[in-house]
Amino acid sequence: MSHAIPIRNLYFLLCYAWDQLAEGEIVDISADDSKTLTELFGRVLSHGTQRLVRRGFDRGYLVESEETPRLRGRIDMTASMKTQSWERGRMVCEFDELSHNVLHNRILKTTLEDLWHAEGIGKDTRDLIHRQLESLRSVDRVHLTSGLFRRVHLHRNNRFYRFLLNVCELLYDSRLPDQQDGKSRFRDYVRDPKRMPYVFERFVKNFYDREQGDFDVTSIQLTWNAKGEPGDLAVLPVMRTDVSLWSPERSIILDCKFYKEAMSGWHGSERIHAGNLYQLYSYLRNAEEREGWEGSEGILLYPAVKGGFDHQFKIEGHPVRVCSVDLDQPWQVIHERLLSVVGLGYKI
Repeated sequence: MSHAIPIRNLYFLLCYAWDQLAEGEIVDISADDSKTLTELFGRVLSHGTQRLVRRGFDRGYLVESEETPRLRGRIDMTASMKTQSWERGRMVCEFDELSHNVLHNRILKTTLEDLWHAEGIGKDTRDLIHRQLESLRSVDRVHLTSGLFRRVHLHRNNRFYRFLLNVCELLYDSRLPDQQDGKSRFRDYVRDPKRMPYVFERFVKNFYDREQGDFDVTSIQLTWNAKGEPGDLAVLPVMRTDVSLWSPERSIILDCKFYKEAMSGWHGSERIHAGNLYQLYSYLRNAEEREGWEGSEGILLYPAVKGGFDHQFKIEGHPVRVCSVDLDQPWQVIHERLLSVVGLGYKI
């Protein structure tokens, strides 16, 4: 299903999932003709780096070590004794120096270099990347690891880096290991059955948090309506909703399901996945014990398949809606569809 989602829509999907739509909109992709997400992100990082050039790359104090005749900073006695530098009238000193060679600039440069060597990058995009690499000549490469991205510390004045680093991390996660010929290759991120369900869930949650004002949007942990010894109750699984919307008038438990096929065949007919409906039903029943959630509505939301669907019924007094959003539509249509999913018109 994911291969049918337009590249531009995937971009907005990820910007919402990262909760960085404002930063994503700074990069104009309205006329972008990228055919793959990798090429699009090559252009996004290039334009984003260009913006950093205009503003000035971030700098930070880094510890430098130098053998010098002029004492500065802290004398490194161990290094000085090892080289016997005093015989040359010099000492090894450590000092802080303001530098562009901070970790977030190094990650950005390394990712841009990998993209420049990547397969499937067009000449125009490759030229864009090359121009930005010229502006990062004083910055060193760094060996990328999954933990390295957690070591970056940003603040309010350089928060635009967070958006660019999210792109870098996505490309790192989707990089294929076989690169013996010097080419960088990236797997189709959106076809990954482990990643896209999480992205879809985060997109839906952050979309409602940002785009409507009738509900408080969160994810709540429900308590099982069960009695027993503490040790026995401790083995019950955690029950946490994907998206929960609450107002004094209504409460909604929304579960997101990113599947290639939303409906499963059963004796020639289309049926809702039983496990999905059982899970939502369990949420609704156990939420009855929570103040303000006694008569909650339930929604199962899927990406569209085969034209989409919208089914409504009640289960033990709880209105339930099983519906889809077609991501192969203009973004404004998707926007309006998602708002209508939690609209007032579907209560039974």
